[in-house]
Amino acid sequence: MVDLDNLQIYRQLDTSGMLNHLHEFPEQCKRAWEKVLKFDLPREYAQIDKVIILGMGGSAIGGEMVRRLALAESEALVWVYRDYGLPPFVDEDTLVIASSYSGNTEETLSSFTESLKTPAKKLVLTTGGKLKHLAEKEGIPIFAIDYQAPPRAAFSHSFIPLVGIFQKLSLLRDKSENLQEALQVLDKLSGELVETSLLVSNSAKQLATKLWGHVAIIYGAEILSGVAQRWKGQLNETGKTWAFFELFPELNHNAVVGYEFPTEAKERIFVLLLRSHLFHRRNLICYEATAKLLAKAGITYEFVEGSGESALAQMISLVFLGDYLSFYLAILNRIDPTPVDSINFVKKYLAQFMAASS
Repeated sequence: MVDLDNLQIYRQLDTSGMLNHLHEFPEQCKRAWEKVLKFDLPREYAQIDKVIILGMGGSAIGGEMVRRLALAESEALVWVYRDYGLPPFVDEDTLVIASSYSGNTEETLSSFTESLKTPAKKLVLTTGGKLKHLAEKEGIPIFAIDYQAPPRAAFSHSFIPLVGIFQKLSLLRDKSENLQEALQVLDKLSGELVETSLLVSNSAKQLATKLWGHVAIIYGAEILSGVAQRWKGQLNETGKTWAFFELFPELNHNAVVGYEFPTEAKERIFVLLLRSHLFHRRNLICYEATAKLLAKAGITYEFVEGSGESALAQMISLVFLGDYLSFYLAILNRIDPTPVDSINFVKKYLAQFMAASS
C-alpha cells in the first residue's frame, strides 16, 4: 500500500494540482460568502413560491444541499433538476437558477433554454460559456464564478452563493453566524486533514486506508442527504472508485434486506454512515438499528460525525472531509485525482452523435 505520509508521492501523482484546491477550500468559502453578500437581485425576485435549480454533477450538489436547508426554514418549494427540458409547472412565481461551472453543460443548457420560453424569473451561476452568453443576451442576472478549478473543486462557489441568495430572498434565515462557525471548523480541520498531518492523527488518511479496495456505500439523512451524494460523486470522480449512496429512513424499508447476498460481496463492501446530532431522534435510532444489522451480516461499517453546532457547519465540514478522503483514495489507487476521462468520453460521444444526426 502507498505510504500516505510520504510527501513525494503527492508530487508524483497529483500532477494537476487537486491538492492545491483542497488547501484553498476554507478561503474560497469565505470569498464566496463575501461576494454573494454584495450581489444584488431584482426586487421582484422576492415574489416567488418555487425554486428550480438546474445543474449536473458538481454544479448541482450545492443546490441539493441548499434545498435541504430550505426544507426546514421555508414554505417555498425547492427542486434540483438534473435532466433535459423543464418541468411543466414553471410559472411567473418560479425562480429558475441555472448552475453550470463551465457554462456548457448540455443538460443545463437544454433546461435553461426551455425556461426562456416561460415567465419565470431567472438567475445564472457560471464562469462563462454558452450559458453566460444566453443570460447576457436576455438580460438575466449572472453570479460570476471567478475561481479556476475542476467543477467539483469549485464547490464553495456553487453552494455558498446559493445560501446567500436564498438568504436574500428570505428563503433562509440569516446564516452569517453559521458561516463564521463553519469557517472556524474548517480552519481546525485543515490542520488535521492536510497531507503533512501524519496518518496516526489524520482521519481522512485513516478512512481512505480502510476504504481502499472496497466498494463504498454512503448512508445519510436529512441535512446530510446531499453530503452523502457529494461523497459518492467525489469517490467516483476523484477517487476513481465504485461508490453509491442511500438515505435514511428510506433505506430501512429496502436496502437492509439486501445484506445477505451475494455473500462474496460482503468482504468488499464498506458502509459509511454520515451522522449528525441535529437529526430527528427517530432517525438516530434508525442509525443504531442499521449498524446492528450490518454487524450481524458481517459487513464493515463506520460512523462519521459532522463538526460544529449548526447545520451549515456540519454540512461543510463533512464535505471537506469527504473531499480529502477521495483525494487520498486516488493516491492509494496510484492515479492522478483530477482527470475524468470517462466523462469526457461521454461528452465527445454525444457531440459526435448530434453532429451525425444534424
